[in-house]
Amino acid sequence: MRKSSILRSLLCTAAVVFVVGAGTVTADPAPAKFRLEEATITQIQAAILNKQITTVGLVEAYLKRIKAYNGTCVKEPKGMLGPIETIPHAGQLNALMTLNLRPAARRKWGFDERKARSMTDKADSAPNMPDALEAAREQDRQFAKTGKLVGPLQGVVMAVKDQYDTADMRTTDGADAFYTNDRPPEDATFVQHLRAAGAIILAKANMAEYAAGGARSAFGGTACDPYDTTRSPNASSSGSGTSVAANLVTCAIAEESSSSIRGPAVANNAVGIAPTVELVSRKGMIQIGIHTRVGPICRTVEDAARILDVIAGYDPKDPITVFGVGRMPDKAYASYAGAKRLDGVRIGVLREYMNKKLFTPADAESIDIVDRAIGDLRNLGATIVDPGPEGALFQGCVSRLAPALRNASMAKQLPKLFPVDDKGKPTTDQVTTLVDLAMDPSKVPDNITIRNLGTSQAPGEGKFEMDRYLRTRGDSNITSNTDLINKARFYDDPHFPDRKKTRENADQAMTFDMSERMQTRFAVQQIVLACMQEQNLDAVTYPTSNLPPPPLDGPNPPQVNGRGVVWTFLGQQGFPAITVPAGFTTEVYDWVRDPSVPPPPPPASGEGGGGGNPREGVRMLDAKPMQLPVGIDFLARPFDEPTLFRIASAYEAATRHRTAPADFGPVAGER
Repeated sequence: MRKSSILRSLLCTAAVVFVVGAGTVTADPAPAKFRLEEATITQIQAAILNKQITTVGLVEAYLKRIKAYNGTCVKEPKGMLGPIETIPHAGQLNALMTLNLRPAARRKWGFDERKARSMTDKADSAPNMPDALEAAREQDRQFAKTGKLVGPLQGVVMAVKDQYDTADMRTTDGADAFYTNDRPPEDATFVQHLRAAGAIILAKANMAEYAAGGARSAFGGTACDPYDTTRSPNASSSGSGTSVAANLVTCAIAEESSSSIRGPAVANNAVGIAPTVELVSRKGMIQIGIHTRVGPICRTVEDAARILDVIAGYDPKDPITVFGVGRMPDKAYASYAGAKRLDGVRIGVLREYMNKKLFTPADAESIDIVDRAIGDLRNLGATIVDPGPEGALFQGCVSRLAPALRNASMAKQLPKLFPVDDKGKPTTDQVTTLVDLAMDPSKVPDNITIRNLGTSQAPGEGKFEMDRYLRTRGDSNITSNTDLINKARFYDDPHFPDRKKTRENADQAMTFDMSERMQTRFAVQQIVLACMQEQNLDAVTYPTSNLPPPPLDGPNPPQVNGRGVVWTFLGQQGFPAITVPAGFTTEVYDWVRDPSVPPPPPPASGEGGGGGNPREGVRMLDAKPMQLPVGIDFLARPFDEPTLFRIASAYEAATRHRTAPADFGPVAGER
């Protein structure tokens, strides 16, 4: 299918959303006063239709908030690349690193050179690359002529994570790397779809450099959590989540390989959906991989659904999306996002992630909050399948199916059952042992659970995908991962990971092997799908994270029984998941570095939890009063996003836990 055909197909779907998502958006004869803070897509479009605001006025209103709140939020005593010091109630967030403004407009608004669309094109005068204000002005011209919105996303002002290509703005994955041309040759596929639907791309969101956690990049600096600016906004898509939470944009696009759609969403009391990997094209993305997913962060479920309606679909430039052909819903995603009841829906409780005996006192309150949310779901009519506080929803399927599906990988996990000599050669018949376990699942050791079901490593993937992206991009100075090591500046702060070392480690790979990762993906999908089928489940639920975001300058909590910063393993294996605000903590436990405590072993799954610190010895402090957001996850079968939107919207409507951050309210003159 040609690109033009794909765009027509997607926009046709999006047009359905425009009509049926939450009711037709029409002019109101007696409209309520428009208020920008917390405005939804429907409210924004109604205000445009009622001529309460123009698209240019909307972009300018967001720019006023960006001007007020997007400054540096930490102390940098040794400069931008040195160690940082946190500032309580900083009143700034540093969520957006690049603004889509031509030089004259940028200077008029008082934004410094660092926010320019390009560092390599100082003139920035190409007429085929309108900036956000110019694009908005053209939309207003068309609206004045026709009286109709230009598309289903007119009035949607967005930020896009710097990991994705935007032809009009620099794209470097957060790095301060010296490209000959810091603009890529074309937009990522989903960015093309957003623009065609009328969305205004206002900014590139700050991110953890090379999407590896830590809420800091060499080019963009450090981002802060709007609910407590001394704390992390969680995972690499930090700026995407923070800009939405503080109403600097309507919605943002994030990326999740581990936890970086749902992680920033939960830390920012927002909605984030990490869709089925094969649903949205990753073409035009730095560090693409089998785990990477493109998804929106918004303040409401319906808004997230409306964005997904525009960006989902087959793209021949990302072959993995072929798996979605024939598996798209008959109706627009947004048509599922207005549910009020959940009668007939069966939701399983993944107690493997909620058994307090397996974790620490720091996990308890988030578990309790999600337990209350499960009561809300029951009151909405859902049938709750709950194995009990110390039960295990999936353990029967894990024990029964893992010996056959995980085989050699399982043998590596269980050296006592599968001994080898000093050369790694088996000293017993492993096949017979696996048959014994398959025939009697009760013999499978208790430590084989859905929390740690084998490794998900893929040696060489990082180097392969980075080098392939750079060759495709075709820059004359940055052509490989090695060039990124030698031709970039890196920050130096012991509180954050060494990004240069990360690139150097990737560069050492001499082979590329996806076998274990693909085996894990197949095995976990079969196990989870079998368990959902046997228990007739439409979805499962659990806390997005058992722990609130840690301090920016502190260590991440240690992994305990597979629990990292965010629960991510199942989503990585191809299951779509959505997080929705579930409430706030009353107290938190933090950790401090303690050299007397041995560092924890590497995670069993081979994955980090989306955090930003190397493994180190840490010690838990006593609880202290603090209100930080908690989120609830809903996870469904691949390509069953409609069920997720139905459940999430009904829960959202019944509970309304989304609250804007108190320190980032209306600015002077804001509508």
